[in-house]
Amino acid sequence: MTTTSPTARALAALGHDARLSIFRLLVKAGGEGLRVGDIGAHLNLAPSTLAHHLSALVDAGLVIQEKQGREVFNRVDYPAMHNVLNFLTSECCAGVAQTPSEDAAWS
Repeated sequence: MTTTSPTARALAALGHDARLSIFRLLVKAGGEGLRVGDIGAHLNLAPSTLAHHLSALVDAGLVIQEKQGREVFNRVDYPAMHNVLNFLTSECCAGVAQTPSEDAAWS
């Protein structure tokens, strides 16, 4: 299955415990982000494992990496995060009118 929509890619990336932990840590860190080594130290992740998961978050458009000298800083792409949250909550509590054709259990 190929995931093509940005929202689906973002949700798929967050569907792994390690990536979700990384993302939440970066949200806590705020706009300045964290160095790769700091993320690994906080979450006790091996460098190769961390690189793999960060790459998935970057590919999903949720994390931005910026090289500053020899360090790579990672920060949340807040507009992308807000797009995912808006998608999930845009029709919250709007109500759903079910008709027999919409749900086979009603037939």
